[in-house]
Amino acid sequence: MRHAHGFLRWLAAGLLLAWALTLGAQAQGLQPVPALSDRVIDQAGVLGSGRAALVEQLARLERETGAQLVVLTLATTQPEDIAAYAHRVADQWKIGRREIGDGLLIVVAVQDRRMRIEVARTLEGAVPDVVAGRIIRERMAPAFRQGDYAGGISAAVSQIDSLIRGEKLPAPEPDTHGESGSHDTTGAGDEDIPWLLTGAFVVPVVARVLVSLTGRLLGPLLSGGVGVLLGALLGGGAMIPIVALGVLGFGVAVLMAISSAIARVTDTRGGSGWSWSWSDGGSSSSDGSSSSGGGFSSGGGGSFGGGGSSGGW
Repeated sequence: MRHAHGFLRWLAAGLLLAWALTLGAQAQGLQPVPALSDRVIDQAGVLGSGRAALVEQLARLERETGAQLVVLTLATTQPEDIAAYAHRVADQWKIGRREIGDGLLIVVAVQDRRMRIEVARTLEGAVPDVVAGRIIRERMAPAFRQGDYAGGISAAVSQIDSLIRGEKLPAPEPDTHGESGSHDTTGAGDEDIPWLLTGAFVVPVVARVLVSLTGRLLGPLLSGGVGVLLGALLGGGAMIPIVALGVLGFGVAVLMAISSAIARVTDTRGGSGWSWSWSDGGSSSSDGSSSSGGGFSSGGGGSFGGGGSSGGW
């Protein structure tokens, strides 16, 4: 009976997640954030045979420095500019080690002819905005104009690699899972997993949707109420999930409303301006799978505060 109850809770969490993601995409018309399945996600299909070499280049960087760098190509980020979209992806993926937050994301929007290097706060000293912009102009843009996307990204990664190595980050932990990018970041018992996953994935999406649909005043109240209901459903009536998800729903909705207001007046040209992040280096949003084998996943860290730069070609 206990196993059946646990299965139902898992099923409920999965259905809620699917519903929230679908509703969020429909309500806002935003490009969805893909599942983090590998170090290089080539949705635009422009990397060809060079993709495998890029994956190995990034894996070597992570093995030797601990820093985690992920590449995403896609057709377009519209209706968002690339800075807003890259920040949303980085915020959800939580690239980098959990305790250190040494993540970096490269996004290329082929139809838009725009690219961005999104840098987590820990690496902003190693890869400041002005340097990220220079890498885009001098390494990526010339190669992209020739149609060599894999070569341009590889050249950028090589320069970023040398900058990160000069930062003297904490040494990576020994590989005990056959893949340095695979980490157990939950630290929770089986009974807690459904509502913890709901707090990590569903509540932020629901809060974003409700703020978008009902406004900045009503949205937080409704989000808090939804959080309480989800906590009661998935936490078996325990007070901790009810209070935690209720507070989380309200708080995230408030911060989403603030972030939305700020986003309208900053980074309008896809530049390197400041933007806010509600990420606090919490649990990973990775699905833990890998199209290349090896079980790649996010390290669960990386607080992204808008550092980095955008450019075109």
